[in-house]
Amino acid sequence: MKIAILGCGNIGSSIAHGFADCDKVNLKELTLTRRQLDPLKEFNQWDISIHSDNKKATKKSECIIMAVGPQQMVELLKEISGVLDPKKHILVSVVTGVRIDQIRKYINPKVQVVRVMPNTAAAIMESMTTLSVESDSDQAGLNKVKQLFNYIGKTLVIPEELMVPATALGASGLAFFLRAIRAASQGGTEIGFHAEDSILIAAQTAKGAASLLLDSDHHPESEVDKVTTPRGITISGLNQMEHGGFSSAMIKGIVTSAEKAEQLFKDKE
Repeated sequence: MKIAILGCGNIGSSIAHGFADCDKVNLKELTLTRRQLDPLKEFNQWDISIHSDNKKATKKSECIIMAVGPQQMVELLKEISGVLDPKKHILVSVVTGVRIDQIRKYINPKVQVVRVMPNTAAAIMESMTTLSVESDSDQAGLNKVKQLFNYIGKTLVIPEELMVPATALGASGLAFFLRAIRAASQGGTEIGFHAEDSILIAAQTAKGAASLLLDSDHHPESEVDKVTTPRGITISGLNQMEHGGFSSAMIKGIVTSAEKAEQLFKDKE
C-alpha cells in the first residue's frame, strides 16, 4: 500500500522510523511531507520520497496519514480535499482531539476515515496505537490501517468516544512513565549510583515490570504482592510513595491531559 505521512513532525517522524525499520513497508512507496524539510534529512538514508507538496503526495498514495496539529488540520484538509478519491484513499487522522465527523465536514464524506492515536515509541516498533471508525462503511479501511500499525507496535480498536482518553493514557502516558523512570533514577543516584547506572537499572526494571504484565495478563497488584513481604523494604517504600501522592498524582495527570485534549480543536471551531 502506498503511504503518505503529511505534516511529518515528531509523531509523523516516529511512525516513519517504525515503517523504515519494520521490513514490512515498501519504502519506495512511502512519502513524507513537511513545510521545512531540514528535519527530515535523516530519512535520506532510505529510498523515501520527501517534499512539501501535500497534494502531490496525496495523489500518489492510497493511505494518507495526517500528522499535523489541530490548528493546521483544516488548512491541510482544504488543500487535499479536491484530490481525495473515495475509491482509492483511506484518510488516517493522528490529529489530537478531532472527531471523524469534524474531519468529514471538509472532504467527500464517502472517503474512508480512520482515527488513530499512536505514540512516539512507534520509532522503535513499540507503539501502543488505538484506532476507531465512525461507521461500518469504514471497516475495510480500519482493517488495513490496523495491520499497518501492527507493524510498529500493539493496536487496540476502541469506540471513538474513548479516543481522547486514549490520547492521555497511551500517547501522553509515554511521557508520564518516562518521568517516573527519571524519578526512580534520581532516587538511585541519591542512594549511591552514578547517573548512567541508575538510569539503566530504573529503565530495565520498568521494562521488566511492563513485560511481566504483557506476557502474563496478570493484574499489577498480583506482581506487587510477589515482591512485598511483611515489614519488608518494598512495602515500606510503596507506603512512603503513596503517602506522597504517587498514585493520585498519576491519575490526576492523566485526567488533566484528557480534559486538555478535549478542548484543543473546540477552541478552533
